[in-house]
This record gives sequence, structure tokens and C-alpha cells, in this order.
Amino acid sequence: MALLRVYIIEDNEVYAKALNHHLSLNPDNEVEVFHTGRAFLQALHSRPDMVTLDYSLPDTTGEEVLKKIKEFDKDIPVVIVSGQEDIRTAVNLLREGAYDYIVKDENTRERLWNTVNHIRENVRLKDEIDRLREEVNIKYDFSSIKGNSEVLKKIFRLIEKAVMTNITVSIYGETGTGKEQVAKAIHYNSSYRKRPFVAVNMAAIPKDLIESELFGYEKGAFTGANQRRIGKFEEANNSTIFLDEIGELDLHLQAKLLRVLQEKEITRLGSNTPVKVNSRVIVATHRNLAEEVKKGAFREDLYFRLLGLPIELPPLRERGNDIIILAKFFADEFCRDNQLPKVQISRPAQQKMLKYRWPGNVRELKAVIELGVVLSDSNIIEEEHLNFHSQDGIKELIFEETSLRNYTQQIIKYYLDKYDNNVIKVAEILDVGKSTIYRMIKNKEIVMNTKQ
Repeated sequence: MALLRVYIIEDNEVYAKALNHHLSLNPDNEVEVFHTGRAFLQALHSRPDMVTLDYSLPDTTGEEVLKKIKEFDKDIPVVIVSGQEDIRTAVNLLREGAYDYIVKDENTRERLWNTVNHIRENVRLKDEIDRLREEVNIKYDFSSIKGNSEVLKKIFRLIEKAVMTNITVSIYGETGTGKEQVAKAIHYNSSYRKRPFVAVNMAAIPKDLIESELFGYEKGAFTGANQRRIGKFEEANNSTIFLDEIGELDLHLQAKLLRVLQEKEITRLGSNTPVKVNSRVIVATHRNLAEEVKKGAFREDLYFRLLGLPIELPPLRERGNDIIILAKFFADEFCRDNQLPKVQISRPAQQKMLKYRWPGNVRELKAVIELGVVLSDSNIIEEEHLNFHSQDGIKELIFEETSLRNYTQQIIKYYLDKYDNNVIKVAEILDVGKSTIYRMIKNKEIVMNTKQ
């Protein structure tokens, strides 16, 4: 197994030095000493494998520190090393979750040595059980990402490469293509799978709050900061942090993020003390960051730092029959969640979906199918149950292969529908003569909608 990280909390510097020397005789122990409870708690986020805790500390009690350790992670073994021989104190601490209680005497070092070895063996056995459990399961389960198209198979191969190391991953793709799903697939199939997946949407946080959200703050750092709060990077220590819509990050904060990635440490707002962090970084954006660099909107050094393993997700319109696979999955999922009988999707409805361009990608497909289930009066989703509500009708037109004249007719028709057949207004918007539009209507090149 890897090094066993042992944290010693002991205010007597001579005694602490002796324990440190004794436990460091085993090269597989990585020992660190803290002389106060506060100093230790500031480093608790780095997750030691075990803790030896002096009951009497200058700034707090061993009982209080034990409580905070157990609140953070109840599985971290804590060995109390105390000068007190009070049985009731020992029993209470063991009830609170202490692994062992060792009295300071001539036998302390030997007892502690044996206890550390027992903990090491327990950790080894737990690692072995986890390893065997993984071997029983499918090595890489990407069941949350549906489809069998060739473009998706290429994505699966890249995900498999990503989970083998902690390389930074940059995910590109249009809005709604499933970038967060890919990030989660990487995390939950990596060595960090038992740690939290911490996601931050840069576009959803006001610019003046992003720094405190990412790096945290100390009590009193600003008005309303009534207590310390750790940021997302500390929350994701020894785990994965997913920075969605990274292209929206302000240039000033881009510089701070670059420093965090280079130095592997953050500084909370209101503090001058750096805190070490070790996070696996996955970023995503719908923007072309290389173009953003050329425009001066994104730092070139940060771009190359984040590039890592690039994964470009195809839009849904390029995934062929995956559209039908996903539609059936969403229909089944919606029926199950709402205790409805399963539905089928008719062949004409499937053809209608395959012809549509899906500007909202997978997210739009999910919404269309769920509405289709609700609108269906039987166990079949028909063509008329599929309602496409593209936010940009003109954008949809350009995907069709047709003549320039036909494009012109469709664009004018789109704006006539949008502005209630107001020819003068449409002529102004498109900068064409109103006589041209009247002539196309007269020649029935454009059929105006009649409104009741």
C-alpha cells in the first residue's frame, strides 16, 4: 500500500519530536506534527490516514478536536495519547469514536507502534476489498452516456484514457451536449470516485462572488462574512473539481486560477496564509478557447495549462440513431419516475426526430420527449406529440441544402410570421424593398399565415 499519513497533535515539543522520530523509523509512515488543535484543524482537509491526539492542548480539548475530526470524516482513526489515567475520560472518548486510548508512560511508544501497525493492516485490507469489488464490476461503466454511434465510441475511448491518470481534461461542445455527464463519467471511474465531485458553473455566479466561491474566505473578510467558509478548491481537495463554462471567467480571475493550478495552493479572502490543494481539474466550455485567446478574451498561458486531454462532444444532429436510443431512454425514465405505463415511439415520430436539427441538443431532446409522453393519449408517441420550439428559426434554416432563392423565401416567411405579417416592418429589418415582398406574396412564393 501507499504511505500511511500519520498526524501527531502534541503541544510538548520534546515529546512530539520523540514520537515523530519513533514512528518515522518505518519508512512507510509519513509523519507530520502539530502543536495546537487550531493548526491541525486547518490542515485536516488534506485527510490523514490516522491521528494521534494529546488530550490536553493549549487552545482546546482533545474531546473537541476528536469531535471535529469525526464530523469531517468518521472513518479517520484517532488514537488518544494522554497523561491522564482517568478511566471515565477514556471510556467517554472511546464512545465518541476514538480508536484507542494510550496513557503516557514507559510503554507508550511500543503500544503506539503496535496500534499504528494494526491501523496499517486495516487500511490494507480495506484497499484490497475495494480492489476486488472493482474487479467484479465492469471496469469502466459509462451507462449514463447513451448511444452507440461511431463518434460516441471515440468519446468513450478518450474517457477511458482520462480515467487512467489525473491529467487535466478540457471538454468542448455546444450547450446541451452533455459535458457535465462526461466529466462525471471520468470522475466516477477514476481513483477519486469515493471523493465528492465538485461542480462550479462559472456563468451562473456573479463576477464579484466567483473568487470567494472558488477560494473561500475568512471570518470578517468582508461585510457579511460571519464565519470562515472553505471554497470549492478546498472542498475538492484530493478529488475532482469541474469548472463548467470556463470561457466566462474574468481575465483578472484567470490570472489567479493560473497561479492556483501552478502552485497547487489557494489563499482564502481575508488571509495571507496559503493552503495546499490537490484537485483533479476538468473544465468545459461551449466557446472556442483558441479563438478567445486570439481575441484577447482568454489568457494563452491558462489555455495551455487547461488544455490537457481535449474531448470535443459532437452535437446531437451528428449522432444519427443515437437520437432514437436517447429518446427511448428518456421516455422510459419519465414513465418510471411518474408511475406511467411504458410508451413506444412511432416510426413517423422517429423519422421526424431524425430530420430535426436539435439546436438544444440532448437537453432539448429530453424536454421534447417528456412533453410527448404527457401529450400522448395512448402508449404511443406520434408525430403530432413532438413539439419543437427552436429559439432561432433562422439558425435552423441554414442546415438545409437548398437554393439561395429558397433560403430568401424562408427567411422572409419566418419574419412575416414573427411580426404578424407586417410587411413594412419586415422590409425594414431585412433591408429589402417592400415591393419585393409583396411581389413574392402575389406570386405565391410566400404563403402568409392567416390569423383568426
